[in-house]
Amino acid sequence: MTSNLKAILAAAVLAAVVFFPEVLFAQARTERVQFAQGASSSSIKGRIQGDAMVDYQVRAGAGQTIAVTLKPSNPQNYFNVLPPGSKGEAMFVGQDGGDYKGMLPADGDYTVRVYLMRPAARRNESSSYTLTIGVTGKPLVPVAPSKDALIPGTPFHASAQVECTPAFATAAQRCEAFVTRRGFDGTASAEIRSPGGAVRRVLFVGGTPAASDATQAMTHAREGDSTIVRFGAEERYLIPDALIRGG
Repeated sequence: MTSNLKAILAAAVLAAVVFFPEVLFAQARTERVQFAQGASSSSIKGRIQGDAMVDYQVRAGAGQTIAVTLKPSNPQNYFNVLPPGSKGEAMFVGQDGGDYKGMLPADGDYTVRVYLMRPAARRNESSSYTLTIGVTGKPLVPVAPSKDALIPGTPFHASAQVECTPAFATAAQRCEAFVTRRGFDGTASAEIRSPGGAVRRVLFVGGTPAASDATQAMTHAREGDSTIVRFGAEERYLIPDALIRGG
């Protein structure tokens, strides 16, 4: 087996551990979360057993803050938070640490997935729980198309090829980056798509990275007329100011 193939297989295994810790070979039941008039949160009582999962979907906008708490009867009962369009990649993994609160990087349906860890699911254990989901703050509204034209058929104002090293990549490559501008001060949502199909979203506020859909902590630094955005030791994106600010 070649060293490159070994690296690819190792990355695939690690991806399964990082992004799919609750893989139970079951389809999740989906429920839409609606807040009562005037409320910004909802508490839901539920029960799961075995490999059953429930996906609670809530609509939210970039710049808003989501807060999730889970009170289960079974300590093997957790939740993940998934960004819009996710096929399983989580922006928060429950067993890594309790409750979750964070700013959202993009508009769309965010999913709170409730599940039992695999050992408990195999034993067909059950759990009753109370899940509380809240969304606060005002969303950052996209700039009107009349002031900043959209790419036809998309919600994006502009796109560019950027230097990137996606998660599990072994070398730098070129990614397609799209931006939805939400102000004329460098406030915007960037969506970076790697050749392998992975998507990373980053919210810039006033030209500075403020939120993302990654599980790892985000750091950033300036390099000329661009911002380097990093997640962990390897994942890296070079985002030019011209993409975020326009002009």
